[in-house]
Amino acid sequence: MSHVAYNKIWVEAQEALGQLLQQEASDKPTKPQKDRVVIFQMLATFYIKYVQIFRSLETAYDQMAHPQKRRVIRLVLDGVMGRILELKNEMVELEMSEFHYFDDILQDFKMSPQNLEIPIPKYFVKEKMKVLKDREKILAQILADAGMQVMETIKPEKAMSLDEAVRILQISERARQGRLRAKFMKEIHMEGKREKMARLHGDHLLDPDVAAVRIQKVWRGFMQRRKTNREREEELIFLGMVPPPHFQKVTATQQRAQKTYSLRWGLQEDHEVEYQQALVQIKDSIRELEGPDIKETLQEQIRQWFIECRHVTGKFPDFPDEEQGGSIAIFAEKTPEQVAAELAAKEEQREKKKKDKGKKGKKKEGKKKSKKGKESAKKKGKGEEEDEGWKMAPSRFFPDMTEGDQMYRGVWQRRDETWNFHQRHDEELIREEKRKEVEGEVRVQVDELMRQELKNLKLAVDREKGKKKKGKKGGKKKKKKGKKGGKKKKKEKDLTADRTIDSLYKELVEEGLLVRPQDVRLSEYIGEFSYLGTTLRQADIEPMPSLTDVQQLIALYGILPLGSQAVHEKAPLVKALLLAGPPGVGKKMLVHALCKETGANLFNLSAANIAGKYPGKSGLLMMLHMVFKVARQLQPSVVWIGDAEKTFYKKVPKQEKALDPKRLKKNLPKILKSLKAEDRVLIVGTTERPFDADIKSFCKIYKKVILIPRPDYASRLVLWKHLILQHGGSISSALNLSCLAKITDGFTPGHMVQAAQNVLSERRIRHLVKRPLTASEFIPYLARQEPVYQEEEEAFKAWYAKTPLGKKRAKALREQEEGTEQGKGKKKGKDTGGKKGKKGGKKGKKGKKKKK
Repeated sequence: MSHVAYNKIWVEAQEALGQLLQQEASDKPTKPQKDRVVIFQMLATFYIKYVQIFRSLETAYDQMAHPQKRRVIRLVLDGVMGRILELKNEMVELEMSEFHYFDDILQDFKMSPQNLEIPIPKYFVKEKMKVLKDREKILAQILADAGMQVMETIKPEKAMSLDEAVRILQISERARQGRLRAKFMKEIHMEGKREKMARLHGDHLLDPDVAAVRIQKVWRGFMQRRKTNREREEELIFLGMVPPPHFQKVTATQQRAQKTYSLRWGLQEDHEVEYQQALVQIKDSIRELEGPDIKETLQEQIRQWFIECRHVTGKFPDFPDEEQGGSIAIFAEKTPEQVAAELAAKEEQREKKKKDKGKKGKKKEGKKKSKKGKESAKKKGKGEEEDEGWKMAPSRFFPDMTEGDQMYRGVWQRRDETWNFHQRHDEELIREEKRKEVEGEVRVQVDELMRQELKNLKLAVDREKGKKKKGKKGGKKKKKKGKKGGKKKKKEKDLTADRTIDSLYKELVEEGLLVRPQDVRLSEYIGEFSYLGTTLRQADIEPMPSLTDVQQLIALYGILPLGSQAVHEKAPLVKALLLAGPPGVGKKMLVHALCKETGANLFNLSAANIAGKYPGKSGLLMMLHMVFKVARQLQPSVVWIGDAEKTFYKKVPKQEKALDPKRLKKNLPKILKSLKAEDRVLIVGTTERPFDADIKSFCKIYKKVILIPRPDYASRLVLWKHLILQHGGSISSALNLSCLAKITDGFTPGHMVQAAQNVLSERRIRHLVKRPLTASEFIPYLARQEPVYQEEEEAFKAWYAKTPLGKKRAKALREQEEGTEQGKGKKKGKDTGGKKGKKGGKKGKKGKKKKK
C-alpha cells in the first residue's frame, strides 16, 4: 500500500473519532439512568466504535512514514486505547461480569466477531527492539557463564546398554536383508509376468496409431478428472467450506507484502533521524537569525507597557515573578484600566487579611463542627446515588483525544502535501514550534533585564526602595513558615543502594528468579468466539466463556496497559491478575505471550521456585526488594506466581510444609500498595486448584480473576484443524473433524497438542499420501489422558461464584428475579380486583330489582 492509502485510513479514522467525540459529549445523561439494558447498549456501541477506530489508527501508525503525523496519531492512539479500557471497566461494573457479548449489536452494524479482536500495537516491541536485543544477549551470556544455557538448549542423552545396542544392530541388519530379498523377489515376479504376456500375444500386435489413440484417451481422461477435482477443492477452500489440506506456507504475495512492510519500517527510521537533526538545526538558525530581533521587540513592548501603566495608574506596575509567568502575564491582553482595578483589588485583599488574622481561632472551632455535618451529608448522598441509578464517570483520556483531534483539524486536515511525495518532515511546522521555544528562552533573559530596569525606574521616579525591602522580608518569612508547616514523606529504605542494576539483574538470573519467556504470541492461543452469549443470557443462562474471550481479556488487562506508559498511568489500574482453570488450558502460555508481546521481563516467584532461596525474614525482604527494584527499573515487568493458591493455603499439606509455600502471604499486600500508576509492573498468578485457598485473602490480592474453562465444540474444531496442519498433517475427506471435536469434549488444549504430536510422527507423515489420516488414530492417545469432568468444571463455577464479582452478579440476578415476580404479582392482583368489582356490580343491580 502507498503513502496515500495509509493517509486515507488515518483520515477516515480521525473523522469517525471526531463524530464519536461529539456524540459521546452530547449523549452524556444529565440525570442518572436506571434501565441497565439501555445503559449497556450505549456502552457497548461506544466500545465497538472505539475498537474499529483503534484498529485503523494502529495500522496507520505502524506503516505511516511522516514523523510529524505519527506523533499526532500516537497521541490519539493512546487516548483511544485508554478509552476502550475505561468503557470495559464501566461494563464490568454494570454487568458484574468480566465477559460481555455483543451479538445483537454486531448484527445491527453488520459486523462479524472478528471485527472485535483487540489488535496488539507493534510499536510496543518495535520501538525498543535494540534494548530488547541487548538484554537478550546479556541474559544469554549470564546463562552461559552459569552453565544453565546447556540445560535449556541441549536435551540430556540417555546412556545405552550393550544389550540394547546389539538389539538395534540386529534389527537394522534384518531390515536390510528383508529389503534385498523383497527387491530380488519383485524382479523374478516381473520377469515371469513379461514372459507370460509374450506367450499370450505372440505376434498379434496393435497398430501404432490405434495404440497411441488408446493411450491418449486414457491419459486425457485421467488428467481431466484430476484437474476437475483440484478445481472443485480449490473453490470449496476459497469459499471456506473445506479447510486447506496442508499447513498454508507463506505465499509469494505474502512475502512481497512483508518485504514492503520492512522497507516502510526502515523508511520510518530514516525519516525520524532526519527529523531529529532538523529540529536541532532549525532551532539554532532561528536563535542566530531571529533571536536579536525577538529580544528588541520584547523589550520595546515591555517598556511601552510600563509607560502606559504609569500614565493610567500614576505608578509603575509590579513585574511578575517567574512562577507567575514573567512577562507572559503582562501580555495577557489586559488594558491599563484592568491593571489598575487589579492593583486596587490586591490592596483590599491585604487589608482583609490583616483584619481576619484575629478571627482564625474562632473559625477553627466552626470548621470542626461543619466537618461532621459534611461527613454525614456525604454518607446520605452516597446512599441516594446508589438508589438513583447509574451515571458515567468522566474520562481521563477525553482531553488527549480532543487535543489530537484539534491538531488534526487545525494542521493536517486541509494541508496541501502534493510536494511531499516521500513523506518527509515539514520544515514550516518545525519553524513555528521552535520559534515559540526560542521566544520563551529569550523572554527569560529579557525578563531579568527588564526587572532591573524597572527597579531603576522606581528608584529614580517613584522612590519605592524602602517599601520593596519590607515586602521582600515579609515574603521570606512566609516562605519559611510554609517550609516548617510542610509534612515530609517517608522514603522506603533502599537495601541495595550500593549495588548497580546490572549486578542485581545478574544475581536474579543466576538464582532462577528472572526467567527467559518462551517465544509464543497471543495469536497462537487458538479458540473461537461464543456466538450465542447474548441469547443465553436473555434466557437467564450464564454462558461459559470461550477461549477467544479469555484471549481478549489478556490483551485488555495485561498487554495494552503494560505496552504504553501513557495508558497505564491514566487507565483503571490493574495491579494483579489471576488465571484460574484446570491443567492444560494454557495459563502459562498466556503468561509467556503477555511478556513476549510487550517485551516485558518475567520474574518467577512461584512457591516451588523460591523454596530454599534467601532464607529467613531478612532474606525474603531482600529477595522481594531486588525483584521489584529491577522490575521497576526495567519496566514493563511481569511477576509470575505459579500455583498461587499455595501462598494462601487454608491448611498446608504435610508433604509441602518443608517448602514453606506461605512465605509471601504477609508481604504481597505491602507490595501491591507500593505499586503506583507509573510502575508498569503486573503480578500474574496461575492456579489449578483455587478452592484450596482462603478465598477472602486470595481475592484481596487478585481482584481481577479470569476463569479459563475447557474449550467448547467450536474452539475444539478450530484447534484440531490448526494442530493437524501445524504438525505436518493433511486434512482429507477421510478425516471427520466434526466427529473428532465432538468426542474430545472435556479434553483441554494441552491434551490435544500431545495427541497431535504423538500421532503425527515423521513416519506417519511420509505415509499420508497412501494412507490418509483418520479420527480413530487419535483415540488411543486421548484415552490415556484424564479429561476435565463436568463435576470439576462445576467446582470452578461454584468457586468463582464466591469471589466478590461473582457475589455481586448473583445478588443482581436475585434482585432482578424478585422484581419480575413482584411485577407479575401486581398484575394478578389487578386482574382479581377487577373481577370482584364486576361481581359486586352485578349483585347491586339484582338487589335494586328486588326492591322495586
